[in-house]
Amino acid sequence: MRNLPRPRAFSPPDVSTDPDKPPRPGRGVLKKALLAGVLITLLTAATVSSAVLLEVDELVDIVRSNSDVIPGVKNELDDVPAGDPQTILVIGSDKRFTDGKGVPARSDTMILVRLNPDRGATALLSIPRDLRADIPGYGRERINAAYAVGGAKLALRTVRSLLDVPIHHIVEVDFGGFRRAVDRLDCVYTDIDRRYYHSNAGLPPRLQYSEINIKPGYQKLCGTRALEYVRFRHTDSDFVRAARQQDFLGQAKSQFGLSDLLGDRKKLVKIFSTYTRTDIDSNSAILRLLKLAFLSSKNPIQEVKFDGAQDAEGGYIAISPQRLAEMRDQFLKARASKGPRVTERSAQKSSKPNKKKRKKSRSKQSQNLPPGVIEAKKEGETVAVQAAKEMRLPVYYPAARLAFGGYASGERDYPAARAYKIRDRAKKRYDAYRLVLYAGEAGQYYGVQGTSWKSPPILDSPTETEKMRGRKYEMFYDGDRLRLIAWRTPRGAYWVSNSLSKKLTNKQMRAIARSLTRVGS
Repeated sequence: MRNLPRPRAFSPPDVSTDPDKPPRPGRGVLKKALLAGVLITLLTAATVSSAVLLEVDELVDIVRSNSDVIPGVKNELDDVPAGDPQTILVIGSDKRFTDGKGVPARSDTMILVRLNPDRGATALLSIPRDLRADIPGYGRERINAAYAVGGAKLALRTVRSLLDVPIHHIVEVDFGGFRRAVDRLDCVYTDIDRRYYHSNAGLPPRLQYSEINIKPGYQKLCGTRALEYVRFRHTDSDFVRAARQQDFLGQAKSQFGLSDLLGDRKKLVKIFSTYTRTDIDSNSAILRLLKLAFLSSKNPIQEVKFDGAQDAEGGYIAISPQRLAEMRDQFLKARASKGPRVTERSAQKSSKPNKKKRKKSRSKQSQNLPPGVIEAKKEGETVAVQAAKEMRLPVYYPAARLAFGGYASGERDYPAARAYKIRDRAKKRYDAYRLVLYAGEAGQYYGVQGTSWKSPPILDSPTETEKMRGRKYEMFYDGDRLRLIAWRTPRGAYWVSNSLSKKLTNKQMRAIARSLTRVGS
């Protein structure tokens, strides 16, 4: 087995000097593939505009005239008949123009995207970079080492061998393109679960890494801060980081329609022409993928969790062959959620008890908390009062919480309650607050958000509505698991957010939402 160089940790560019800004190379270097940019952009679209289809020929011409094909991968990819589903391997690279010759790029992010309009969902599978895998010709190592020593070709072969899935296209994305694209789209409103903070002030070089200071709560993230957020991993596992990336993509997708994206397509095309490459070099392949992307753009993103485990030694991530096979099946057969499958409440409804029995059953249920949830009214109000002092908006807190964990911001000495202002895209200011709770597992935080902004983008398109204790709640599902439960009043909107990896069960989410109590009541 060859000695494989250990991929060095990524060090982000100094924004003040803007090392992502390219020099002035020749025309051949500037001809980057635009299809990657168009594809990724379309994946964030919420609706399909029929008028856009009239511009397909123009988009194909743009891609063809600016493309720079990734060398050596064409014969490695699987063929796909016209109209069939396609799987794309997206590699997020930390390559920068300031890197000298001979400095290998590291694959900081590897995501498989499955476009299958017939199934009503776009499947996303993030592959942890610390996953231990068989790299052809090199033996077992961290999977991100494949890109470092063999580029896109070896990364492709490694991922396909690991998961035994057909891969039809490959896209390389430099993070500079991500940052600029987010800025061009006027940023993304994001539900931040906890405080993310690190400062290098006073630290020796060996302890320094990317600085970040993002406070908890629903807020607008622009390019640099969005990149810091999705790439943060110092105190999180690769699993939590992957969940955060997928959550960000899902929130971004819900906020932009094709008219927003393609209305500014010339600038977006310029951004992606500098920061992406792909394998596609024919008009027919470009056209097929563009049409598939258009058809898939209306579908929700279905996240497929990579269910591995951290190694006790060496910092590797391992996964069993059986779990790999199950995950592969979920990825290839992902479908959009139609709401909850079988829950206690739906089972009660299907059994059709008489009104007297149903009333008794609901009364009993309201008095009892599900496993893992405890009453914590006094504790919750004590924390929430700190936010209530700073705003006119009524503050609601959960009178129940998970038995493990408790109120914690994720950062030492930072309060678990935050009161702040948020602006909509018209620059109007609103009161907002966030209560942060620890779910008892590293990197997992859930919380309660309130704001006088009555129609924030995160509350668009609920899966279903449900009445509990006289309140009408809006339920938002990811597959069968509740991601968010919202409740609106004449003065604002409130919601309970699950952790990034959806650790709270549906019963636990419902119990916490039902327990929301106004400070001072």
